[in-house]
This record gives sequence, structure tokens and C-alpha cells, in this order.
Amino acid sequence: LGRILSRVSVDFSIVDLDLPFSLLFAIGVTMNAYTNMGVLAVIAWQILFVSIPVVYTLFRLQKYYFATAKELMRLNGTTKSLVANYLAESVAGAMTIRAFGEEDRFFAKSLTLIDANASPYFHNFAANEWLIQRLETLSAIVLAASALCIVLLPTGSFSPGFIGMALSYGLSLNMSVVFSIQNQCTLANYIISVERLDQYMHIPSEAPEVIEDRRPPQNWPLLGKVEICDLQIRYRPDSPLVLRGVSCTFEGGDKIGIVGRTGSGKTTLIGALFRLVEPAGGKIVVDGIDIGTIGLHDLRSRFGIIPQDPTLFNGSVRFNLDPLGHHSDIEIWEVLDKCQLKDAVEDKELGLDSFVVEDGSNWSMGQRQLFCLGRALLRRSRVLVLDEATASIDNATDTILQRTIRTEFADCTVITVAHRIPTVMDCTKVLAISDGRLVEFDEPTKLMENQGSLFGQLVKEYWSHFQSAES
Repeated sequence: LGRILSRVSVDFSIVDLDLPFSLLFAIGVTMNAYTNMGVLAVIAWQILFVSIPVVYTLFRLQKYYFATAKELMRLNGTTKSLVANYLAESVAGAMTIRAFGEEDRFFAKSLTLIDANASPYFHNFAANEWLIQRLETLSAIVLAASALCIVLLPTGSFSPGFIGMALSYGLSLNMSVVFSIQNQCTLANYIISVERLDQYMHIPSEAPEVIEDRRPPQNWPLLGKVEICDLQIRYRPDSPLVLRGVSCTFEGGDKIGIVGRTGSGKTTLIGALFRLVEPAGGKIVVDGIDIGTIGLHDLRSRFGIIPQDPTLFNGSVRFNLDPLGHHSDIEIWEVLDKCQLKDAVEDKELGLDSFVVEDGSNWSMGQRQLFCLGRALLRRSRVLVLDEATASIDNATDTILQRTIRTEFADCTVITVAHRIPTVMDCTKVLAISDGRLVEFDEPTKLMENQGSLFGQLVKEYWSHFQSAES
């Protein structure tokens, strides 16, 4: 997030405002510097013996400076992303930070990140001063050489006016050369922002939303059968596999629980189902159709999901439940009743037109999760995914969520990524993942009877922690 914020704020500002002016100034002062040196060469051509080596030395110094300055600017951009990301996270979690009294720790951490960001900028400034000092020294040498050549010329070679003009241009040469090189260096530093933006311009796009000649039937998926065939996932071409050849089949109407330790690949498997990340190998087939061959809109619009972090949008209750306006108010009220939200919405003066602020902060966490359940109920998808949907809600809301899913999605395929082990105890089958590999896939009661079962270990650990917390 910080990398995106840094690019769309600082880098865009530099490209839109600073870069054009820097380009104009660099062209202007460079032309002025070369004009001054040309006038000196016309008046006293002997100055070329000094000017040419000096100009060559200036370019060498500039090249030497660029090698350091560009890397410092890249470091500055990278560390600025950390500051922006930390600020965004701190603002989003300000209530939690205050509740736990951790303001001083977060403030100290922010100062550390700001210092880390200021360090490359300070060194870049120091490198700039290093360059300017040497430029001024060389320019003074050229001026002194010009004056010496004029003094050594025979009397009457040039009129006093020409000599005065040469000395005048020589005096201004110092400033013009320094400004020329300095603006060129500033321009080169600003080009780093173009480079950073260019990196995001060439990110591969997702697959097309719709592939006309490969559109699935209107009633797809009809059964909700999911076949995962030797699925391999990696997030970058040169990174290790996150999922390593997962193969299993979810029959239509099955209630599947996915368990595993943190980082085992549970959420990655769900992401592959929605094609948030494309497989490096293998495939996923839903009701006989390879999901990798159809458009993303046709895929994602046919599945329902209740995420771990519920997302609400700035607008009305009606808009958040039915953003596309495909359902009537009667259907929406029926869904609100099933989600135990009807009373809460009726208490609002505007009912379905009641306002929902961004991220739904004027509703409780449990109510936001129930809103996501309401969306899934309106969609009536044959495949429903719960990505640790009960991880951040209270037990009462968890009970409502589970009861509604059992009754309203009884004939649908429900895939649950479990955070609380009791959530998956009534599932048809449990899929256990460890280090990206499928290690168990069977009924929960059978897995618990197996002494060496990973699922059995997770159940024991959960109840052990639960009893410790109760005591």
C-alpha cells in the first residue's frame, strides 16, 4: 500500500509539476553556459586549450555524481513508501492503538522510519554540495585562464570593449556552469520518479473480464462440484511454490473446511479459486469447466464470498447489499431478516436508504460481517467461500452466521477457511494443508480418530488454549 501511495502522490506530483519546470531551467541555463564559453573562445581562442579539458572533467564529475545520486533517490522513494504505509496503517488502527496505550511506541516507530527516509535525502544533498564545490573550482580555473590569456596577448589585439565583455562573460560563466550542471542533476533525479511510475505501467494485467467464445451457461455452476487438479501456485516467476501440487474434489453440496497453520497456503487456495493469482501448474474445474479458460467477470460473479475483513462502501444500506440494483426492496428486507439485521435497519430513520460511511465504520464489526452474508444470500451462488469470516467477530454473531449458512446454503458447496476449529466440526470433509501440500482430506470425525492427524493436533491445541483462557 505504501508503494502505491508514494507513487500516486509524490511521484505523480514531481512528474506533473517539478519535472517540466526543471527541464526548461536545465535547457535555459545550459544554453547560457555554452554561449558564455563560446564568446570567450571567439575573443581569445587560446582559452579552448583550457576549456575543452575542463568541460570533459565536468562531464566526468557529473557522471560520477549520477551513479550515487540516482541510487540515493531510489532509496529515498523506497523508504518514503514505508513511511506512507505506516502512516496509513496507524490512521486505520488509531482506535486500537489508543485502546492499548501504545501511542508512544507507534510514535517512536514513525520517527525511526522518518529518519530512515531522511538519511538518503541528506546524503543526496551532501553529494550535490560535493559536486557544486568542484564545479565552482573548475569554473574559477577557466576564468583565471581567460584573464591570463588576455593579459599575455599583444597590445592592441582587441579593443578594451571586447576585453571588458570577455571578462564580464567569464565572471558569469562560473554561475551559469554551476546552474547548468545542478539543474541537469536535478532533472536526472526527477527522472527517477518517471522510472518508478514506469514500473507500474508494465505490470501484467489480469485476464479479460469476458471471453465471448468461452462464456459459461447462465445457470453455471449448477451442482457446485469443484475439482482441484495438481494445483501449483507461486506469486512471482522466481519465487518458490506456495501451493505444491494440491489435488482433491469437492462434491456438489459438500461443506468443506480448510485448516492449517499460519502461512500454510489456505488463503492462497481461495485466491486461486477466484483467480486472484494464476496457477503456475494444474487447474481448477468447476462443474466441468476449467475456470482458467473463462473471463474473470463470468467466474467471480458466479461465486459468493464472505471475507475475513468485511468491506462496505460509501452509500446506502440498499447499495451495499445490492450494488447492481438487481433485487427488489422486498427481497432485501427478507435477507436482512435472515441476517438478523432487520431490526437494526428499521431503527434507522431512512431504513434502506440509511447512510453507510466508508468502510462501514458507523456499523459494528459483526453487523458488517452480516452485511456480507446478506450479499451472498441475495446472489444465491452455488459455491460460497468463507475466508476466516468468523475470525474477528463475537460468538453471538458467529452463531447467527453459521446457522444462516446451514439453513440457507444447505444444498450449496460451502468452502470455509477456518480460524476457529469448532467452525469446521460440522463440515462434510476437512482439508488440512501444511507447507503448501495437502496432507489430509476426510471427514472430521475420522481425522480426529487418527493419532498422528494434523487436524487432531489443531483441535487439541485449540481446546488447550481455550481452556487456558477460560481459567
